[in-house]
Amino acid sequence: MLVKSKGFLTGAAVGVLLTGAAAAGATAGFNAANDRPRDAFGVEQPELIRTQNLTSSLVRPPAGAPLSFADIIERVSPAVVSLEVTGQAPRSAAGGRGLPPGFEEFFGLTPRGGQGGSNRGQAEPGNESEEAETQRTQASGSGFFISADGYIVTNNHVVENAREITVHLSDERELKARVVGRDEDTDLAVLKVEGRNFPFVQFATGAQPRVGDWVVAIGNPFQLNGTATAGIVSAKGRDLPGEAFVDYLQIDAPINRGNSGGPTFDLNGRVIGVNTAIYSTSGSSAGVGFAIPSDTADQVARQLISGGRITRGYLGATVGDVDRDIAESQGLREARGAFINEVVPNGPAARAGLQSGDIVLSVNGRAVGDANDLTRAVAGTRTGQNIRLEVARGDGRRTLNVVSGTRPSRQELANLDNDAAGSRGAPGAPAQVQGPPVLGMNLSPAPAGTPGLRVERVESNSDAAERGIQRGDIVTRINDRPVRSVAEVQAAVETARRLNRPSVLAWISRNGNTVPVPIRLQPRSANG
Repeated sequence: MLVKSKGFLTGAAVGVLLTGAAAAGATAGFNAANDRPRDAFGVEQPELIRTQNLTSSLVRPPAGAPLSFADIIERVSPAVVSLEVTGQAPRSAAGGRGLPPGFEEFFGLTPRGGQGGSNRGQAEPGNESEEAETQRTQASGSGFFISADGYIVTNNHVVENAREITVHLSDERELKARVVGRDEDTDLAVLKVEGRNFPFVQFATGAQPRVGDWVVAIGNPFQLNGTATAGIVSAKGRDLPGEAFVDYLQIDAPINRGNSGGPTFDLNGRVIGVNTAIYSTSGSSAGVGFAIPSDTADQVARQLISGGRITRGYLGATVGDVDRDIAESQGLREARGAFINEVVPNGPAARAGLQSGDIVLSVNGRAVGDANDLTRAVAGTRTGQNIRLEVARGDGRRTLNVVSGTRPSRQELANLDNDAAGSRGAPGAPAQVQGPPVLGMNLSPAPAGTPGLRVERVESNSDAAERGIQRGDIVTRINDRPVRSVAEVQAAVETARRLNRPSVLAWISRNGNTVPVPIRLQPRSANG
């Protein structure tokens, strides 16, 4: 700071000398050797460059940076539209996918969205039963034409409860739209307006953007039609919680409530993504936005236009990621693959012999990194197609051949989960504790009709307590073994010790849900 202050003062003093010399008619001027001005004492001075004399080279941006986005925006913005949606949504709706706090999806109907619209909660007049269960909602979003004959792409969460959709064009026309098809799993929808010769844009299929590439987003934030913002691709292959079918682009071009369904363009004017969500603690842009990549959007849009719905392959199992603890408990060197939590009875996986506790390592010879990898690989198969799974089970590996089914809708899957939870029932009254504690738990036989052992007490300093296991939980299996007695639990622990494994995988059932919980083995002196 002192150096900077001294430099400033020195510069100011030189300025005074220059002024004085000029006033006195001194002979200070340009040195013939370098054309630099000198003061009355012959000291070389900085050259003053006036703005009217600037050449293009002095204001040219760095290589790769555009001088202006105006030409691109002027060319593509007529294809971008604003949407006004009037809908009827369940009062209990909590936002289709249950993203955690911070993830805003721009649409005002439910927490999934946030498009700058308002949720007025007005019941339809004259319909008391509907008034009790639903509410009238109004909100706004964005979209864009992908054909001259009136097909528009937007987000599913913008129009999922729509009763009336009004499309506002850049030339101030207003048109009514109908829903051609929706896909909950990728959050995409296609609309149709009547007419022809609409301006449209194209997806950048096959041209993968790179991290650092410039992007331009256009949409309807806060009902400000035709708003354009610019930024770069911040990252690729982002996963959002609960979203298994999309590898999102992350962009830092500001997008806000109202941008959902709008396009993000590259500098060639091609759509590289469909804006879907932002991460924000305030509800407004924090420079972290997410867009559905163009390859995914193009594929889904084509299928919706041709048939109105998307068909995906189906395994019939709930899956999770393999973390380090699970990998160690199963004797795997790497924490990769997809862990099979539960298998749907009589589903494709069950018929092929897949079991809870299996770890899927590859699909048709392609390595599986996590649960989303497995879900996407299976979803990409056709109904009836053979799926070859490499599976780790116990001490060995095996290959299973599964005949792909047809993936049910989200509602149908939710109904299957509810049915399964109901069939498992709830734990009954406590029974007699059976034997000494094992894995830090005192166990007793589970109530009649419930397989497994009931947790009666959890030692406070145990790994089981640290993992959140509670009194009343049901231990159904240890690793790949069903357990019905403490002796069977102890036998499974001893097997893990002989294999030099640091932990076992306990299957814990609570309130109808069963999850795998890795529990570290205690020293032998600590009763199991």
